[in-house]
Amino acid sequence: MKLQLFHKSVQEKVHEKVKKNIEKLHHTLPNWERYLLMCCVPLYFMLISLTQQAPGEVLKGVENIIREPDILISDYFVVGGVGAAFFNAGCLAIISLGILCFTKSDFDGSCIVAACLMFGFSLFGKNLLNIWSILMGYVLYAKVHQVPIKKYLYIGFYGTTLSPIITQIMLTKTLPFHWQLLLAVSVGLIIGYVLVPISLHTKHAHMGYSLYNVGFSCGIIATIVTSLMKSFGAKIESRLLWDTGHRLFGFHSLLALFLTLILLSLVIGRGETLSSYFEMLKESGVGGPDFLKKYGDYPTIFNMGVNGLLMTLLLYYTGGDFNGPTIGSIFCVVGFSALGKHIRNILPVLIGVIIASYLKIWDLNDPSSTLTLILSTTLAPITGEFGILWGMVAGFLHSSVALNVGAVYNGTNLYNNGFAGGIVAIFLVPIIQSVRSRMKPSALYKKEGGTGTNESK
Repeated sequence: MKLQLFHKSVQEKVHEKVKKNIEKLHHTLPNWERYLLMCCVPLYFMLISLTQQAPGEVLKGVENIIREPDILISDYFVVGGVGAAFFNAGCLAIISLGILCFTKSDFDGSCIVAACLMFGFSLFGKNLLNIWSILMGYVLYAKVHQVPIKKYLYIGFYGTTLSPIITQIMLTKTLPFHWQLLLAVSVGLIIGYVLVPISLHTKHAHMGYSLYNVGFSCGIIATIVTSLMKSFGAKIESRLLWDTGHRLFGFHSLLALFLTLILLSLVIGRGETLSSYFEMLKESGVGGPDFLKKYGDYPTIFNMGVNGLLMTLLLYYTGGDFNGPTIGSIFCVVGFSALGKHIRNILPVLIGVIIASYLKIWDLNDPSSTLTLILSTTLAPITGEFGILWGMVAGFLHSSVALNVGAVYNGTNLYNNGFAGGIVAIFLVPIIQSVRSRMKPSALYKKEGGTGTNESK
């Protein structure tokens, strides 16, 4: 007995030492270097966009972005120009990273997602003015409930998906300006305040099988808010602003970035990058596992580069446009490559959407369909947990739901595919589990030789 306890103690010490060595190997970059490295991405786009728009026009473009409605789909390439769009997005991404750093948030997968979402969706919906009341609402929640601000700060950033509601209220002409401003700020504070409890609750509904959980919770909030607005006579008109003139610029810009990420991770990370990446591919993605914490910096950067390159090539070879909404959506995939997505669990979902485009009444290159293709990867955990076939089924269903569910809240939720993905997961996962549980006795019956006896059961 004593010998067994001794061996057990030795094994535990060895495992602990190995674990510490792995963590030391993986986490080679301190927090401040990670923040600086992440800031390089928006800076890259801010600089290259100056080849498309003169600096003097950028500020005027930013002013147009702030003044215009932000309802889906409002491409800031059209509203303010390419330079203004990337300046707006770059500023918001860097400010977000600065806030996360100032609050001493540990740089993890959620920080990467927050930065990528702030950058990506600031190309078609979030701007330098309309996000702040929602963030202040989250701060109010944290203060009232005595929660450290950094604990759910990433949810506060995700929640700025409802920023178009703030702009919409500010553009209402039926009230004096000071009442419009007061109402907009109040609504933003309420949204930010209720965001955390609703988001934490909705995750249980789809059990982590949709990665865009805040998109699902914000879809519910947007439905309530827009219903109230309509009840008081507010009109929310749909929009479609879609740039088609910067296809090659967008393609080459993304191609250069993602190839750089891949090469950088391979050169600096060396053998560790690929070995850890192949281990990462075994992850199901359910619940959004933090790849940065589990596998380290360079495998995560490599995964981000691979997924970004995949989506860039897919968009290009399917004839899609490269503009604010599509580049922003690709960055959503890149961000969640640190929190659950990899090439094995997103490909079947994408194939399901592509198959649907040949059988349904919409075309894959329609604006809404293009965004649905890219963002359908929220359902990647279904592939990871249940297999390729069910992943394709999830993509097939998602394509229909995402293209119709936005009518409920008139495009005021930028994470429309997050809401659709949550609905599909809630509908599909119980069916899959029921089918699989029904098949298990049959499989066991065959394995036992088909005796059908109680002993075989």
